[in-house]
Amino acid sequence: METKIKNVFVDGAISPEFIANSIAKHQSKTTIGAHDIFLGQVRADEIDGKTVVGIDYSAYEAMANQKFHEIREATFEQFELSCMHIYHSLGKVGVGEICLFVFVSSPHRKEVFEALHYVVEAIKKDVPVFGKELFADDSYQWKVNT
Repeated sequence: METKIKNVFVDGAISPEFIANSIAKHQSKTTIGAHDIFLGQVRADEIDGKTVVGIDYSAYEAMANQKFHEIREATFEQFELSCMHIYHSLGKVGVGEICLFVFVSSPHRKEVFEALHYVVEAIKKDVPVFGKELFADDSYQWKVNT
């Protein structure tokens, strides 16, 4: 059976309403005892005297979705999770807006804390998503993940 690779990308910022709806959908799943959520937010970093006003995200989408899938599979092998959702922005996201939403659920809290940390670190290290830091003067520079 062929595994379907999920598209994790959303256009622009991830809205608070989207996040709230994702949480609400899990209330009917009564074997879940814990959720943990990571929200990556665009910072107004100051670089060489200029302040970041947003990030324009791009990706090799097929390759990035494959990497997200591999991270997801590896996480399910390592941790007892009920479910996991990953969403990442493409396009422009302003400072203060959410660009990464990772949501993990499990019967027990210890699992969600450890799994979430594992997933977020793997995403930052392995997924080919690129961010152009945008400045108010219309200049930009490519972001380096730390």
